[in-house]
Amino acid sequence: MTPTRTSYDVVIVGGAMIGSSVAWFLTDNPDFDGSVLVVEKDPTYEFTSTSHTNSCMRQQFSTAINVRVSQFAADFVKNFREYMGGDARVPQPLLQNYGYMYLADNEDFAATLRESQKIQAACGAGTKHMTRDEIARDYPFYNLDDIIAANHNLVDEGYFDGNTLFDWWKRSARERGVEYVTNEVVAMTCNQGGTRVESVTLKSGEVIHCGTVVNASGPRAVLTSRMAGIDIPVEPRKRYTFIFEAEKPLDRDLPLTIDPSGVHMRTDGTFYLAGCPPDDDPAVDYDDFVADHSLWEDKVWPVLATRIPQFEAIKLRNSWVGHYAYNTLDQNAILGPHTVVENFIFVNGFSGHGFQQSPAMGRGAAEMITYGAYRTLDLSPFGYDRIERGEKFVEKAVI
Repeated sequence: MTPTRTSYDVVIVGGAMIGSSVAWFLTDNPDFDGSVLVVEKDPTYEFTSTSHTNSCMRQQFSTAINVRVSQFAADFVKNFREYMGGDARVPQPLLQNYGYMYLADNEDFAATLRESQKIQAACGAGTKHMTRDEIARDYPFYNLDDIIAANHNLVDEGYFDGNTLFDWWKRSARERGVEYVTNEVVAMTCNQGGTRVESVTLKSGEVIHCGTVVNASGPRAVLTSRMAGIDIPVEPRKRYTFIFEAEKPLDRDLPLTIDPSGVHMRTDGTFYLAGCPPDDDPAVDYDDFVADHSLWEDKVWPVLATRIPQFEAIKLRNSWVGHYAYNTLDQNAILGPHTVVENFIFVNGFSGHGFQQSPAMGRGAAEMITYGAYRTLDLSPFGYDRIERGEKFVEKAVI
């Protein structure tokens, strides 16, 4: 598919959740009146992180800015139709508030949870620090022999229907004039000083001139950035999801429980969902979605049955492999312009947080493109300059 024009004010490379968020927020900004082209290689989105997400949302971070980012996401979901201009066609997405349950099996991690709870409370989040007795009172199905404390929050935290956001961002952006093409950016041409990308070349051969380039390429982000002579520490890492049925279902919702083993589990409708990284967690090929079937039998199921004895009798119903766009420096997003190539905008490296961070990050990227600065949340801690310095943005609550 070829674009209708030879020049656009903004070219977005990648049209899944993040790229469509940037596109929509640009159209929603009354001070932006430019043209936007979104280039997406696979219109089915079959192998994107968007299609493999567990669509979770949490306020439980150890840095205030990450809490604020998720708070905006929760508000956006709860008031989605209003944010979408009051369009009567827009449905109300589900936000299921069963919360996250971070279990601590040692005093150091319990202390980290206490510190994080104070930060979250200062931001207005409803996180509570719980003793083992309090956990047992509210959720008696856990085996807590090795657990000393936990953090839990039942306000704006759990599961949300992120695909509704994605579908309507894309639909609305198109209706407002954003052009989506099924194609692939294969090269970029910079000016003589290397300070601006002047054009992108598509796989179909067209050369498209651009005012701004947005890298929204998910796990392939470094392939896009290298076209502009830029390296970023983002690579694809496999993450596994398992859907299972319990012979004896729990009598209440299972919070998204982060076990000390690294396995997490939660209610998923009438079933349950579990997931984890592999023990050996290297970068993988961009097209490698081959499952390690031993992971369920050797790691996940034993942890489930130990933590929740009622899960000794369960049946695996479905499973899949997705890719994190994994930021190897600090597992946090890279957002905003490059320090030299000034019109190259990053929206990359979300490391599993992309769905819940997409409203704030899309809005922030749109503000940076329109004004050259952030106007709502100050998202500068996610800037590329820290990558250049090798300075980590430390977030202790990474799953």
